[in-house]
Amino acid sequence: MHSDTLAFLDAHRADRIGPLTELLVSTIQAENPDYRDGLVVTRADLAESCRTNITRVLELLAASLEVAVPEGDDQVYDAAKETGRRRAEQGVPLDAVLRSFRLGGRLIWEDLHHQVTTHGELDVDGLREAGTRLWIVVDATSAQVAAAYHAAERAMLRADDQRRAALWEDIMGGRAQDRAFAREAARILDVPVTGPMLVAAFDRPDFLDTVELEHALAETSARAAFVRRTDTVIGLVFLGESLPGPVVDVIRKLTSCAVGVSAVLDGLPATDRGLAQATVALQTLGGRAGVVLFEECLPDALLLSAPEVAEHLVTRWLGALLALPSAEAEQLLTTLEAWVESGGSALATATAVHCHRNTVANRLRRVGDLTGLALGEIPPLGLGLALRAHRLRSS
Repeated sequence: MHSDTLAFLDAHRADRIGPLTELLVSTIQAENPDYRDGLVVTRADLAESCRTNITRVLELLAASLEVAVPEGDDQVYDAAKETGRRRAEQGVPLDAVLRSFRLGGRLIWEDLHHQVTTHGELDVDGLREAGTRLWIVVDATSAQVAAAYHAAERAMLRADDQRRAALWEDIMGGRAQDRAFAREAARILDVPVTGPMLVAAFDRPDFLDTVELEHALAETSARAAFVRRTDTVIGLVFLGESLPGPVVDVIRKLTSCAVGVSAVLDGLPATDRGLAQATVALQTLGGRAGVVLFEECLPDALLLSAPEVAEHLVTRWLGALLALPSAEAEQLLTTLEAWVESGGSALATATAVHCHRNTVANRLRRVGDLTGLALGEIPPLGLGLALRAHRLRSS
């Protein structure tokens, strides 16, 4: 029986590939809307795909009479895999692609049935066997189409992610100062080119739900775009009609990590400056949770931006204190910080550090003796900066 069926299938394949191809192309375009206009998949493209896949299906059908249908890596699925890959790249929905394969299976079966009933070249058992094996082949081929389609989708997503990552790096590196690049970047990220914008840097990105944050910011009329980096998330927040205050409030409400926020800047061309501001603001937190604005931490930002100057300040004003045993050094540093914070008030300092004002005076005198620097009645600016630099260095 196999020999009769095989002979029939060989003759059928030799005679019917051309007519079946024309019929399938016309049927797909008539019944499948995604192929109808021929703009995405041209008729020539569709015809070539139909011809190669019909050929492979009929070859597999004949071969299946003697051996099992091959596994997915077999070369006989090259046409199916190429179709899946190409249609994914063209953006044709997978359902539409698989529907076309089912149409192809149906037309091949109808043609086999017509040839048998018209010319009587095969008995009923042979036809039944051919039909059973045909649908096994069509199912196996469709599975390969789907697998290739999904693989192409993943590859395109990876490529798109890589392009977006490169785009973000260029934006943060200052390339958006080029107008043409800024327009293209804004189109891809779906954000404005210009307009009031904040840059936010978030520490511990694993704890940040950027989708939730983006939706919440949209309710204030702000538009945001985020990118995850190795140890931070960077956000561009375009204020639109929003004021900075409500936007920062949303960030505070929805984040439990450390966040640095830049001053208000003018759109994508200023992203590199905004990133520098947000990053240094983030550094002032020393890993502590909270939201700090660049404009609220300018002295600390200045010290972090000039580490050599900060180190020199610490050495000049605090070097002798830091050489003391840690307990004594910490006591004097705490007293100095309270004194500077109070603007030179011994009484306020005594209250802050829980001691008598005479004790404060003695400690200040001790600092003067150790450093050789006159403290005076008003805290020197350099001392205040040195204390800030020391705490930043220790955080």
